[in-house]
Amino acid sequence: MTPWINRQRSLADYTLAALGRRKGKTFALVAVYALVVFVVASAMLFATALTREADLVLAEAPELTVQHVKMGRHEMIDGAEITKIAGLRGVSSVEGRLWGYFYDATSGANYTFQVPSDPALVPGPGEAIVGEGVQRARRATWEGAPLFLSRFTGDMVKFEVARTLGAESALVSSDLVLLNEADFRAFFDLPDGVWTDLAVSIRNPREIDTVIDKASRLMPDARFVTRDEIRRTYQKLFSWREGLMIALASAAVLAFAIFAADKASGLSADEAREIGILKAIGWDTRDVISMKLWEGALVSLGAFLIGTLGAYVHVFGFGAGLIAPVLKGWSVIYPDFRLAPLVDGMQIATLFLLTVLPYTAATLVPIWRAASADPDQVMR
Repeated sequence: MTPWINRQRSLADYTLAALGRRKGKTFALVAVYALVVFVVASAMLFATALTREADLVLAEAPELTVQHVKMGRHEMIDGAEITKIAGLRGVSSVEGRLWGYFYDATSGANYTFQVPSDPALVPGPGEAIVGEGVQRARRATWEGAPLFLSRFTGDMVKFEVARTLGAESALVSSDLVLLNEADFRAFFDLPDGVWTDLAVSIRNPREIDTVIDKASRLMPDARFVTRDEIRRTYQKLFSWREGLMIALASAAVLAFAIFAADKASGLSADEAREIGILKAIGWDTRDVISMKLWEGALVSLGAFLIGTLGAYVHVFGFGAGLIAPVLKGWSVIYPDFRLAPLVDGMQIATLFLLTVLPYTAATLVPIWRAASADPDQVMR
C-alpha cells in the first residue's frame, strides 16, 4: 500500500506543478467552474434554510384553520360557528382570529394587520406594535414614530407605535401591524361577532381527518386547511423559486457544459506534446491517465470547494444579497433577518455529483487516446 500511496503523491505533486505552469488558464477555468457552483449552491442553501425557518414558524400554527368561503372567495365567519366546532369530539379549543391586509399608498407597501392571540403582545387603545419592515417602508426617522394611515381620501388614522418587533422574527413579522380587537374592528369597520377565520386545536393529530369530516357536515361552505398543507405549500413555493434561480443561471451552466464537451473532444497541442514527452521518458499509459485524472480531480474539487464555501458565506454571512429578492418574493417590504446556518448533506452530495464527476470523467477518453498512442505520433 505504501508504494501505491507514494506513487499517487508523486503524481499529485507533478500535476500541481503542471497546473502552476499554466496559471492563467488554470485560474480562468477554476473561476468559471467555481462561479457555476456558487450560484447553484447559493440557491440550494438559501431555499433549504428558508424552508427550515418556515417549519419552525409553522410549528406554532394551529393544527386546523377553518375559513368561510362564498363564491370561491374567503369571507368573514360568524362567531356562532365556534360553538359548533368546539362541541366536536377531539377538539380541545377553538379561537376566532382577526387579521387582514391594508395597502399604504404613502409607502406603496401592503401591511398585514392582526389582533395577537398572546395577551403580552396586545397593544393598548390607540397603540400599535409594528414589524421592522413597516418602519423601513415608512422611513421613520426615530424609534416609535407615530403610524399615520389613510383608508380613503380625506381620512387619517393615527396609531402610537408602542414598540417595534425585532429582526429575529422578521420572517413572519416584517410587514405586521398588531392592534387590539376594538381598534382593529373600528379601523376595518367590522361588527362584533365575526372573525377572519377560526384556529382549531386538536388533541390527537391523527384525528385531524376525522374532525374535518365531522366539521364539513356542520359547515358545508367552509374550507379546512391543515398545518401540514400549509407546510407543503411553503416547501413547494421555495422549491419553485429555487428552480427559478437555477434557471436564471442556466446560461453559465450551459457555457460550462459546452466547455466540458470541448474538453472531452480532445487535448490541446501543448497537452498532447506533454503526454508524448512523458511517454518518451518512460511513463506508461497508466501513469499518464492517473496524472490527468489527478488534474481533473484537483481542478473540479478545488472549484467545488471554493464555490460551495463562497455560497455558504454569501447566504449565512451576507444574507444572500445577490439572490434574496428572487427567493424571498417580490414585495416592497422584504424581511430583514439572518438565517440560521443549515447544510443539507444530500443536496451537497447531489451538487458534487453534478459538477465534479462530469468534468473529471470528461478527461478520460482523450487522455486514453493520447496515452495509448505512439509517443512520436502524439508529439507530431
